[in-house]
Amino acid sequence: MYLVVVLVFCLSGLLLLSLWKQGSGKGRLPPGPTPLPIIGNLLQLDMKNISKSFSDLSKVYGPVFTVYFGMKPTVVLYGYEAVKEALIDWGDEFAGRGSFPIAEKTSKGRGVIFSNGKTWKELRRFSLMTLRNFGMGKRSIEDRVQEEARCLVEEFRKTNASPCDPTFILGCAPCNVICSIIFKNRFDYSDPTFLNIMKRFNQNAKILSSPWMQLCNIFPVLLDYFPGSHNQIVKNVTFLSNYTLEKAMEHEASLNVNSPQDFIDSFLIKVRQEKHNQQTEFTLETLATTVADLFGAGTETTSTTLRYALLLLLKHSEVTAKAQEEIERVIGRHRSPSMQDRSHMPYMDALVHEVQRYIDLLPISLPHAVTRDIKFRNYLIPKGMTIITSLTSVLHDKKEFPNPEVFDPSHFLDERGNFKKSDYFLPFSAGKRSCAGEGLARMEIFLFLTTILQNFTLKSLVEPKDIDITAVDNGFISVPPPYKLCFIPVPSDNH
Repeated sequence: MYLVVVLVFCLSGLLLLSLWKQGSGKGRLPPGPTPLPIIGNLLQLDMKNISKSFSDLSKVYGPVFTVYFGMKPTVVLYGYEAVKEALIDWGDEFAGRGSFPIAEKTSKGRGVIFSNGKTWKELRRFSLMTLRNFGMGKRSIEDRVQEEARCLVEEFRKTNASPCDPTFILGCAPCNVICSIIFKNRFDYSDPTFLNIMKRFNQNAKILSSPWMQLCNIFPVLLDYFPGSHNQIVKNVTFLSNYTLEKAMEHEASLNVNSPQDFIDSFLIKVRQEKHNQQTEFTLETLATTVADLFGAGTETTSTTLRYALLLLLKHSEVTAKAQEEIERVIGRHRSPSMQDRSHMPYMDALVHEVQRYIDLLPISLPHAVTRDIKFRNYLIPKGMTIITSLTSVLHDKKEFPNPEVFDPSHFLDERGNFKKSDYFLPFSAGKRSCAGEGLARMEIFLFLTTILQNFTLKSLVEPKDIDITAVDNGFISVPPPYKLCFIPVPSDNH
């Protein structure tokens, strides 16, 4: 036994040494810290604050460097220039999806997030078209978001201005918008099926951020041979898949090909159109995976952003006051905010952008992969190599955003108070793998926050100076610390 262990260590050491040598010569893999056998560079990386580790490494090795997660080399892109050059200028070459073992176990290469090649291209095109309102019946997606914003306000009214943790209600709203888009109808916030879907996705988000899952993604063998929370992820995804297939059967029975009512209808029409195509990507199994992808990408991320936004507004009461003054002036109190209002509300627009920039929700993007052997900045990157982009390095760039560690909506305003766009605003990443739900998420964040501020004064339970806005240590997404607040209704008249 002892000899076997020694042999494994020696062989893996030799393998890593050869990989490292091959990677550090000119015209080969980018430079990086020397990896150790089996564990690679894990001792040099703080998995709870990977952005800080990448920042430190970029100072030594430059904007493009190689790190080993276990025995797997990964190329890291740090800073706007490198990220833009790869994801936009070399868009096709960097459009692959890198290895993400737990997702591969649940999606089996289907769906819109973790697929590659033809499957990914066709499903992404279809999902983007459908989410942009093509073939979604009479009701626009904006209608659905506005309806949910009104329901959100009613739920907060029920708290009667007493202290409440907004996590649950802010989680319900984005989840319900996805339900409305996919299944046609929204749910009541107390509906048992809805609560079950919510519970399972919250559970998955927690598990995915755990140290165990980070370990499993570095050493995928753990997924197959060890018990652990990863099995719960599989169970939760299976539950949603079965629920989707059940709904698809109900939809099939009442399908009107000339008037699709939701995402499932649109997908079933495509399934019918492609039924004689043996190579089609449009199958019921793919529908189930794509629906799981839309829930996974469109619920936790948006609800966490909203939760962080309210905390920042409690801390910065002067920002809240300016936003509410603009809402009062442009919209008043007697109609629902709409996306048309945004162009007349530069401060609110800047505020929403600054929330997303400041909180840096996904410090690193989901892994990309190069689709062919390429020469990038004089380095040779082989086909299939995993690529990680540091979104923090772009969103917190000191030249583009003076004092990037300070929450300040004027980062997105010019000297005359007009909204100022920035190429560095990449919370949804960039290029061909940028978030397919970006338009929906931006609409939700703007309409939900504007509607909340139109209807309530936000009251903190502690002095603003004592509010902690530091993100909770989290390897996957930046989560705000828990907090409570009071939603005090704004009087409905103008007096």
